[in-house]
Amino acid sequence: SPPMAPVPFFGLEATHNPHRWYLPVVPELCTWHEFLFGGCGLGAAIEALERTSGRPLVWATAQYLSYARPGSVMDLDVTVPVAGRSVTQARAVGHVGDTEILTVNAALGERRLSVPGQFVEMPDVPPPDECDDRPTRFDDDRDTIMRRIELRLARGRGHGEFDGVPLPDGRSALWARIRDLPETTAAKLGVLGDYVPFGIGQALGRFVGGNSLDNTLRVVRLVPSEWILVDVAVHAVDRGFGHGLVHLWAEDGTLLATASQSTIAREWSDPPTPPDDDPTSGGATSGDPAPGD
Repeated sequence: SPPMAPVPFFGLEATHNPHRWYLPVVPELCTWHEFLFGGCGLGAAIEALERTSGRPLVWATAQYLSYARPGSVMDLDVTVPVAGRSVTQARAVGHVGDTEILTVNAALGERRLSVPGQFVEMPDVPPPDECDDRPTRFDDDRDTIMRRIELRLARGRGHGEFDGVPLPDGRSALWARIRDLPETTAAKLGVLGDYVPFGIGQALGRFVGGNSLDNTLRVVRLVPSEWILVDVAVHAVDRGFGHGLVHLWAEDGTLLATASQSTIAREWSDPPTPPDDDPTSGGATSGDPAPGD
């Protein structure tokens, strides 16, 4: 099938009201555990915010409140309290019926500056064609968001290599490619920024993961890149929560964006089987009835 533009990829639909959009929650946007992947919720909200405001995203922060299940429809209402000469401050609230699913606050705009600079460097990892595929944990042929994202393990441990020994620097990395969405867009980066839960299991060397409480995406510069390096740094895991940062890199070393998250963290003594939990996949992967735990 031909590549899809951002809105067809998410399936976001416009209404007669330019500030209201709706998102049919289809399995292809959901986790194995049958609820909307957090990154897809943020990505769809970013798309709605950019199209309503007519400006590119600078940053967006999502607070995940509840789960949207396949077969439901999530309405996205965009509010623009401030639209200045170069910056728009806006928010998008996603809800299914009267249940609020997520709230996204954002700033959008673009300004000219004669002295740009990048002061961090992409980690030294093998290129995508030299990395092994990161296999899915489940032998499952259902259509989910995980089937739409091709992942290769650039730095880290395979599923059978968790030995309980923490990584001293808490760092891991994946190459990611979304064939259905080859363009580099802020909405796409919203999807790929939701991988701190993956990094927590990698950092601890244990089957530990959980669901995302939030995600903040800060867009630096958008350049074409077939593969994007999802560079995860877990800062700490304590009190049942994990905290970390993701740098999203183009293949040429351009920093595309950063993403930071806090997640509910929990440990399983044995690798889980579907449809329970996948502690090593990104996004909200817990089977809880709501992110409030």
